[in-house]
Amino acid sequence: MDVKTVGVIGAGQMGNGIAHVMALSGFHVVLNDISQQALDSALSLIQKNLARQASRGKISDADVTAAMERISTTLTLADLGQTDLVIEAATEREAVKQAIFEDLLPHLQPHTILTSNTSSISITRLASRTDRPERFMGFHFMNPVPVMQLVELIRGIATDEETFQTCQAVVEKLGKTAASAEDFPAFIVNRILMPMINEAVYTLYEGVGSVRSIDESMKLGANHPMGPLELADFIGLDTCLAIMNVLHDGLADTKYRPCPLLTKYVEAGWLGRKTQRGFYDYRGETPVPTR
Repeated sequence: MDVKTVGVIGAGQMGNGIAHVMALSGFHVVLNDISQQALDSALSLIQKNLARQASRGKISDADVTAAMERISTTLTLADLGQTDLVIEAATEREAVKQAIFEDLLPHLQPHTILTSNTSSISITRLASRTDRPERFMGFHFMNPVPVMQLVELIRGIATDEETFQTCQAVVEKLGKTAASAEDFPAFIVNRILMPMINEAVYTLYEGVGSVRSIDESMKLGANHPMGPLELADFIGLDTCLAIMNVLHDGLADTKYRPCPLLTKYVEAGWLGRKTQRGFYDYRGETPVPTR
């Protein structure tokens, strides 16, 4: 199937990035959210990020204008029913995702492919609650979407080959690289990345090192561009905890037990950059470790 129109559900950090790259690559995008303010903010951010790309000579001013013209927004979920491909990028809670798909299903065209940008939830389970498990798969972008080159494509147990090939062609048109992953908890990237972040939090929790020493050790000792605690703040500590819980519940292995300190930070509402406090305090001119 030749995908021409893409519906994106959720105008947050991931959704606006997905809309950005889709529109820039020639797809017509319908961006949906339950908040008009979120939609307005997303359009403003997309315009700003496109302009930054233009200022660096990566795209032309004409590309910016054309991409913005390909994006429409709506508060009505049913408006996404006429698109060829739907990418759900709502909050990382299974009940929320299931409710969205349930509301959307009556409005879909028979050929529409449904996908989720989930970073850890079972694709097979999400697909089983829809009328098209064979045309359902995981379409997991990395954050920030315009910068990161990888997209994980996750097949559920019922996903057919045509659906996979269609989604792979979309990734290629975006100029990104697709990694095919099987439907097991957290897939590839987060199956490896999140336990490392969780272990860094344990290292802090047990007093082996401070926030700064842990991050500097991994940056200078392992050549990581960002320390694990700094990265956790960037991702969102609530998201990190949610993925660790998926790994712990789904694989029943104690090595995936979330660190109690990670849980405590989330309980405090210190979720990282988005709340101005996490393992670092971002309220001043430069980030300051909170432990």
